[in-house]
Amino acid sequence: MTNPYVWGTGRRKTAVARVRIKSGGSGAFVVNGKKFEDFFTTDESRRAAMAPLVATEMTASYDVWANVSGGGITGQSDAVKLGLARALKLDHPEFEHELRENHLLTRDARKVERKKYGLRKARRATQFSKR
Repeated sequence: MTNPYVWGTGRRKTAVARVRIKSGGSGAFVVNGKKFEDFFTTDESRRAAMAPLVATEMTASYDVWANVSGGGITGQSDAVKLGLARALKLDHPEFEHELRENHLLTRDARKVERKKYGLRKARRATQFSKR
């Protein structure tokens, strides 16, 4: 018997998402044991996390379970987006072109730059006075 679930991992900033999808579902979306709408409260984060399903027009065809840790709201929603896109690509390789065209399979490698000693922040120096 084959496993009906497909897994995908997504990362963004310090957030990591493990996404599991099952085809032929009712469209349920659960994140960390909560309903999708309860976990992602802003429209922007909801749109980002749902983007792979919307791009492939499979919103009601999959049940999605995601476990997310680390980071904030934006990092977590983008991590779920990448994990979901990777899982969809594994389940349906023909979706790869659509997903890649919408930049949903690209890992955003930007991270917070570390603070350097002698500076106030990563790049911000103290104010310089000539006199």
